[in-house]
Amino acid sequence: MTLPTASPYLPPATQPVRGVVWAIHLVLPLLGLWLLLAQDHLNIMWEHHSSHFWMIIAVAGLNVVLGTMISEASRRRQDARLFLVSMVFLASAGFFFLHGMATPQIILPTGSMGFDLGQQVGLTIASAFAFVSAFPLGERAAATVLKSQHVIRGVLFGFMILWGVASLVPGLTPLSEPPLKEPVDWLVWLSLPGLGLYGAASVMMFQLHRQRPSAMLVSLITAYALLAEAMIAGMSQLNWHLSWWEWHFLLTLAFVFVAYSAYLQFMREGSSAGLFDSVALSATVARIQRQYDEVLEELVEHVRRGEPLAATRLSGKFRLTEGQTAILDRAGEALASERELSQRLGALVAVSAQTRVHLSETDLLASALERVRQAYGDVRIGLVADGRTQIGSREYEFSGDAPIRRDNLFAFPLTVKGHLAGVLEVPVGRTSQDEALAATLAGQLSISLENARLYQELNTLFRQYMSPDVAAALLADPAQAALGGQMKELTALFADLKGFTTFSERVTPGEIVEMLNRYHTAAVPCILTNGGTIVQFVGDALLALFNAPATQTGHARAACRAALAMQEAAAEVAEEIAWKREDAEAWPTFRVGVNTGPALVGNIGSPELRGFNAMGDCVNVAARLQGLAEPGTVVIGETTRRQLGAGVTVNSLGKLSLKGKEELVGAYVLTSLT
Repeated sequence: MTLPTASPYLPPATQPVRGVVWAIHLVLPLLGLWLLLAQDHLNIMWEHHSSHFWMIIAVAGLNVVLGTMISEASRRRQDARLFLVSMVFLASAGFFFLHGMATPQIILPTGSMGFDLGQQVGLTIASAFAFVSAFPLGERAAATVLKSQHVIRGVLFGFMILWGVASLVPGLTPLSEPPLKEPVDWLVWLSLPGLGLYGAASVMMFQLHRQRPSAMLVSLITAYALLAEAMIAGMSQLNWHLSWWEWHFLLTLAFVFVAYSAYLQFMREGSSAGLFDSVALSATVARIQRQYDEVLEELVEHVRRGEPLAATRLSGKFRLTEGQTAILDRAGEALASERELSQRLGALVAVSAQTRVHLSETDLLASALERVRQAYGDVRIGLVADGRTQIGSREYEFSGDAPIRRDNLFAFPLTVKGHLAGVLEVPVGRTSQDEALAATLAGQLSISLENARLYQELNTLFRQYMSPDVAAALLADPAQAALGGQMKELTALFADLKGFTTFSERVTPGEIVEMLNRYHTAAVPCILTNGGTIVQFVGDALLALFNAPATQTGHARAACRAALAMQEAAAEVAEEIAWKREDAEAWPTFRVGVNTGPALVGNIGSPELRGFNAMGDCVNVAARLQGLAEPGTVVIGETTRRQLGAGVTVNSLGKLSLKGKEELVGAYVLTSLT
């Protein structure tokens, strides 16, 4: 059965149905314009000066308010894009206002040429700001824009003042001459760059919206598109006809659209502080998010420390209402409680995990205290000493497991094998859960303390009488101590001391023990560091297994490395003794045999006493090869030689007849291993 493929996510504004509705709203004005221009009888003329003037003043005022709000957001957020967007609205508003002031019979009796040209010029200037605002400005470019904002604003306002003077002072410039009576082509060509810039800005803003869905971005995209349509409608130059009134309507609709979106967001959030944050540059949005995170962390810390109304001090930074401040305070308190609970539960888990780590008692308690204090505060532990349980000057006598409260502290007993071993002091919490968690912590620390002491006993007794691998395997799975075994390929290493019997006959027992301990002290680490397991010490001989009981890749090579290292270590011991004693040359010398093959591996013995060992032809051959080896050498079997591969230096001893073997056995003297 084939599962259906999930459709890709699209932001709400780009869902197919909403996208079609949005497109229809933008296409309908252009269809209406086309209809009016195609049907002259529909494109009626309505010349009403006062209506035109007051509509312009109202819409321009609304636009100035929007531009000022966005400019203030730019100043507060230090964002270059918001500044450029504010300039789009201020440039449109300024020239729209100048267009209204040039209305016939307001200042000039017949209007002026500036009356015809002003709005197209203003929309073209605004399109340049819109185009630049849609770019993902880098840090350096954004800083340059912000640094130059006063110059940019001053140049724009200065140009608008000059345009107003040139358009409204009679006889000063051609712009104050009466309006054009016939359409001119050059005005159409003057408008084309603005159309292209608005189109590019809309597309880039739409791409930004897909990455960061936002109603305010949608309204801004729509405003840019409507401003472009207003320029198209203005190209007809049919003053006072319905097509001419249409571009006034489109301008009004563009500004109202953004204003209405801002109003809805204000009503939803109850604050004007973040109305235009979604329009800002990505770096600004990331910075705002970091500020929110920092404020939230600060709020949580205030509440965690029990400081009431922590949000009041922070609300001014984000212009929060009193209701929002109260809600934030309650949310902060709930979050602090939740975080505190999570931290304490995390501390319990951490202390529990440490019971599986072979730390000493001192290290365990120090590590546990460091972790626990992050969640519980000033936690202290005191262990029983000289029959007394105390922390500083405070002494405790417990009756059972019940805690003792003194001032702002709870004291819980720590026990080992049912006996009092110490005391845990925890600051009194704010909720009933805190005492229960502290009691659980005391119980977990008691378990950890008991495990640490038991582990130390095992480490002192158990591990010193067997290989660490065998001890670790039995600790992890005690069932492995059951009698029985399994067939497994392994590499056996036999070693003994040539000349041990002669040496024993002429020295004291103490010197025999000293010699054996010196050699084994040097040899044993060579085996263990290469992953071997020592299963027998029999007088001067030892048997080590590789790939048993723990599985080990490359066990043949590991066994040979261990054998060569043993001989090197034994030689160093002999050299040291030779420097100290004249009879050092009479000390015995190691000889080693190594062989690889299948063997029965397991626990052998009786229910009362058992030991881990290996039996089989592989082990017997290793013992025979060791017996054939010259002192100071390592002899390996044919199977071991094949598994070593390249990078090995050997001298063949040919096919040998070994005791107990009907077939001849290939043997080699191993001299080096890369």
